[in-house]
Amino acid sequence: METITTSSTSVTKDTPLMTPEKPNEVVENKVIDRDHRGQTVGDVTVENPRMTARNVNVWYGDKHAIQNVNLDIANNEVAALIGPSGCGKTTFLRCLNRMNDTIDGCLVEGEIALDGKNIYDKDVDVVPLRARVGIVFQKPNPFPKSIYENVAYGPRIHGLARNKTDLDEIVHSSLKRSGLFDEVKDRLDQPGTGLSGGQQQRLCIARAIAVSPEVILMDEPCSALDPIATATIEELIDELRKKYSIVIVTHSMQQAARVSQRTAYFHLGDLIEVGPTSEIFTNPKHKLTEEYITGRFG
Repeated sequence: METITTSSTSVTKDTPLMTPEKPNEVVENKVIDRDHRGQTVGDVTVENPRMTARNVNVWYGDKHAIQNVNLDIANNEVAALIGPSGCGKTTFLRCLNRMNDTIDGCLVEGEIALDGKNIYDKDVDVVPLRARVGIVFQKPNPFPKSIYENVAYGPRIHGLARNKTDLDEIVHSSLKRSGLFDEVKDRLDQPGTGLSGGQQQRLCIARAIAVSPEVILMDEPCSALDPIATATIEELIDELRKKYSIVIVTHSMQQAARVSQRTAYFHLGDLIEVGPTSEIFTNPKHKLTEEYITGRFG
């Protein structure tokens, strides 16, 4: 029987990892916290999911960033990923449209499916995948082009418009859905970089929805914005969920409580607890979730 040596004792390969004699024990050079390792608390599944993640593990070189994560993404719902810095929530978010492919030394294992198709299959082209699963980053990143061309770029390269009239319709409708059209309709030929921070973020959202995605990923989309711009983006998120599935990473628990219907709490690479947002914030089942929600760490 194979034996694994720890810093203070030996355990067999079949010994559960939650049984070290100390709260934090090093097993095979990994820190095991017996208070949080184990199955996720709550139901990770939903009926008729838009996306499913099963046994997802991610390594950056030797660092095991997320461990055996299982989670469904529902239709027409905002799912908030919360947790302290470095817990793996952004890593998981980036797995959902294979943005981690761009990072040298990153290895993703497990299965992530969109409409039942594993997006990590070898025959999946990431370009149309990232149109179906769009992403809005923490810092607004408009192209150095006009407001019009920022939104028109995606539909043009994906062949979604047959002519200029079709393209105009896509640009205008995307700007309207992002709540920006009335503010920029008379200056569509001006640079997108000349907009305010909140307007730039809404332009990036318009750019994402212009290619008719099924899922929109948001990585702390309001962290660089003032409270007024943040409120505008949050109202927009609530409106967008009527048509799209949305997954948002946020460090603001107040924001998660305001915009999401379902919340997933990550800690040290593990998905600790998932459930309806109202329950997670008022009656968390796991001690670590409760400690994070009440501000004891994070």
